[in-house]
Amino acid sequence: MMNKQITTYALHNYRTIPQIASLNEEMLKEIEVVGRVLPFKTNNYVVDELIDWSDVENDPIFTLNFPRRGMLEKKHYAAIEKLLDEGADKATMDAKVQQIRMALNPNPAGQEHNVPYLGEIKLKGIQHKYPETVLFFPSQGQTCHAYCTFCFRWPQFSGMSELKFAMKEADLLLTYLRLHHEVTDILFTGGDPMVMNTSTLAAYIRPLLHPDFAHVHSIRIGTKSLAYWPYRYLTDKDSDELISLFEEIIKAGKNLSIQAHFNHPRELSTDAVKQAISRIKGTGAQIRTQSPLLKHINDKPEIWSEMWRKQVDLGCIPYYMFIARDTGAKHYFELPLDRCWQIFRRAYRKVSGLCRTVRGPSMSDHAGKIQVLGVQEIRGEKIFVLRFIQGRNPKWVDVPFFAEYNPKATWFNQLRPAFGEERFFFEESRKRLEITKPFLFE
Repeated sequence: MMNKQITTYALHNYRTIPQIASLNEEMLKEIEVVGRVLPFKTNNYVVDELIDWSDVENDPIFTLNFPRRGMLEKKHYAAIEKLLDEGADKATMDAKVQQIRMALNPNPAGQEHNVPYLGEIKLKGIQHKYPETVLFFPSQGQTCHAYCTFCFRWPQFSGMSELKFAMKEADLLLTYLRLHHEVTDILFTGGDPMVMNTSTLAAYIRPLLHPDFAHVHSIRIGTKSLAYWPYRYLTDKDSDELISLFEEIIKAGKNLSIQAHFNHPRELSTDAVKQAISRIKGTGAQIRTQSPLLKHINDKPEIWSEMWRKQVDLGCIPYYMFIARDTGAKHYFELPLDRCWQIFRRAYRKVSGLCRTVRGPSMSDHAGKIQVLGVQEIRGEKIFVLRFIQGRNPKWVDVPFFAEYNPKATWFNQLRPAFGEERFFFEESRKRLEITKPFLFE
């Protein structure tokens, strides 16, 4: 395969993309306006191999990467457009951009409550929401090969440093894990850990292979790189070293799971991604796939059934269908919960049992991962049937509970308990969990 080098594009140079000449001035203006508020970055692989430039208005991959007018509320779009037209100075523009960003719920699902402590040291690069799983945010992995316009961690890329989750000090992670033998899984996330060079990634991972961490059974890496830059595993200068690292993890007796984000079947269609998947699987690692359900991108059951089928054909394991997080451009991508469930069930029934490893549609809410199991009518009342796939309190997991049917609801906080109940069964214990520091060790 040709040794392809990555070229990235952002606001300062996107007009050098050869295909950009096909866009009209209105679309260019949208990029300029929305790209001031929401992060924008793409690369030559996405541009050359994934986007259909003959139909950019309707192209899902274009919409996944390039800002569109509807991604900002009308009043916010108008405010930035006005400042651009007036040639506003940087300070004025920055102040308005910050004001708009803070109105977009930049820290959804109570992520701040997931940050643990060592004594009085707050570990800003770790989240520990569920007992068995720790999320680690290496500071060198706080960017991506390209940015998704729906991304719920968009503040990581927007200069909102006070809302970043990032940590350089691997020793603090190791100390924390020595105190927490209930932790079986470490998830490296970001940003995207696969933007790091192999030697940096290895410096974080190799200590976990030591017998001190025998309680850590699985190392997960959350990444969009297979969809946006599969050459990371093929022809980057340290690709061979990366594959060797994966083999080392497997030989040490750990499970390695690549948590791959694929939002559309087209991302699975190129020779590069197929070869990258094959090379990763050859190490003994698993590839589990996940995506939010997104209007304008994948809001048809046929898209999901095709995507799951392709993933299984390539040896991947369909894992999650998420509901779009309540942050950033959610109003552009969101769908009613009822519609999410209908899409899931119609896609699910089109595929074989090998594809039915997928779980969803699921909301990563403050209390945990809540799955919409269905809509039913009980004693004359139409309700949502819900359950926790994961919960802050493990006792909540897999307990069915019920919410009043709301045809407009797009997130859990818009639902009320069914049957006249004042609160959901878990809400009192959730409040008690929040008044103490999570996983505090003196």
